[in-house]
Amino acid sequence: MPAELSPTARALRALEVLQRRPGVTAGELAASLGVTERAARRYVGILREAGIPVESARGPYGGYRLGRGTRLPPVAFTEPEALGLVMAVLDGQPAAADADDADDLVGAALSKVIRALPEGVGRQAAALREHACAAPDRYAARPGIAVTSALVAASAARRRVHITYRSGSGKEWEAEVDPWAVVVRYGRWYLLCHSHRAGAIRTYRVDRVRTVRQGTLGFRPPDGLDPVAALEENLGTGWAYSTRVVFDAPLAEVAPWVRPPMGRLEPYGEGCVLVGSTGNPAMYAQEWLPAVPFAFRVEGGPELRAAVATLAARLTAALSG
Repeated sequence: MPAELSPTARALRALEVLQRRPGVTAGELAASLGVTERAARRYVGILREAGIPVESARGPYGGYRLGRGTRLPPVAFTEPEALGLVMAVLDGQPAAADADDADDLVGAALSKVIRALPEGVGRQAAALREHACAAPDRYAARPGIAVTSALVAASAARRRVHITYRSGSGKEWEAEVDPWAVVVRYGRWYLLCHSHRAGAIRTYRVDRVRTVRQGTLGFRPPDGLDPVAALEENLGTGWAYSTRVVFDAPLAEVAPWVRPPMGRLEPYGEGCVLVGSTGNPAMYAQEWLPAVPFAFRVEGGPELRAAVATLAARLTAALSG
């Protein structure tokens, strides 16, 4: 913590610690503030003098906590915190850079935060927002707030849900799923779940979930579940079109070039084979396979082979004449 902070500023920081960690000890509070225990107790005294009830209890389970019904002052940000918040918002939602776009909920919320900041900090945060240029991610997809909130709530409550889903091709279906986790990956939001319709793990794009209805049955996620790792492992499975691509190079050399959504890479003779599925054979053929710098042959499925043939014909035509 900056050494130049005033006693009032440190007292407000002490208040923030008490909000986050009820029961914090004098030693823990001192460590958070970067001061001695004696000084930490002095800042607690400043809060009490300002009319904020801070209760204390002795013993191994004691510590400081705010009294019931405490009315707290507005949230205060330091300059680094405020600027870091603006940078994070612009990184995740480039459209929030436009302060005049009232239809953008994130941008509107950011405007309110900036207006509530102290003048000096708010001026720098507003300047950062105005003059930092944010390029939109064309691969990002923003899901609906209500749907996302419903899925997160069901995941937290460990409740099974019924969803209506529409694929990229426009096909729509209903499924009963156990929502293990909602994972954000490279600008896209995914639902990692167990689908009772498929009897297997599935990953669904949250922006393609049309409706969510929470059921009455509960569920228990797998022990030791790592949502991000599980999502990476299952992104390339469960799609409509099967894929099988054989590479004439060792697995260790090919692996760094293969993205998890492309499927599972396995040893195959002196080379390796990539087995999976996709919902978009054209993208698989045009964007993913050409990025792998090794000779390969597409053995399946028929949709992927057709997409590769179409791409090959287009490129061959570009060199003719």
